[in-house]
Amino acid sequence: MTAPLTPPHQPPHGSSDGPAPSPAGGAEWPPPHPSASWRAGDEAEEKQDLAAEVRQGALAAVAVTATGLLLGLLWLWLAPRVPLISDGRAVLIKDNEGEGAIGGDAVFALLALGFGALTAAGVFLWRKRGGIPLVVGLALGGLLGSLLAWGVGTLLGPTHDVAGHARELGAGVTFDAPLELHAYGAVLAWPIAAMLVHLGLTALFAPRDPEPDGDAHGAFYAATPDPVPRAAGPDDRGH
Repeated sequence: MTAPLTPPHQPPHGSSDGPAPSPAGGAEWPPPHPSASWRAGDEAEEKQDLAAEVRQGALAAVAVTATGLLLGLLWLWLAPRVPLISDGRAVLIKDNEGEGAIGGDAVFALLALGFGALTAAGVFLWRKRGGIPLVVGLALGGLLGSLLAWGVGTLLGPTHDVAGHARELGAGVTFDAPLELHAYGAVLAWPIAAMLVHLGLTALFAPRDPEPDGDAHGAFYAATPDPVPRAAGPDDRGH
């Protein structure tokens, strides 16, 4: 007589077809991959770094915008004046060959370029690194600062009520035309200069990110013990 054979639908005891038994103590088996905890820590650190960069970008935008007040005062002081005169019936430009209007736009653009370079250098010295939030904050602050300077210069400059001012002064009296910005594209000089200068300083002087060290990861995996080998079953020993 021969021993009864194991039914084909039931694996023998200790066979590799069934689930592997858990180790003593109820610990998870197989153990989690060691890189899983690293990825979770890296993601949390990246979120914290991104939040810090956004706050720094917002602070840079506010600080740069505030300097637009100084740009407006300098523009009001340095921009050439356009003399007007009234003949009792109309207000005319006294010097038809003058370039006061064009000169006002040129002075604003040159001052904006200078402010863009200075604010970019200041932000770089403050952080000494790049980053999209910081560059966006710098550009946005430069644009808002240009608009603020435009408003300050035109508000504090000569009155815009040219006809009323001419009637008050009388015929034959020379007065200054209101300070205006005819080339609206000049407001972009500050943000463009700020971004270019900051990117250039970052490329030249910002610290480089360290190279990833693969030896440390290899050493960690080499030091990690291999899983406990499974006991050989009847199928592994052969018949």
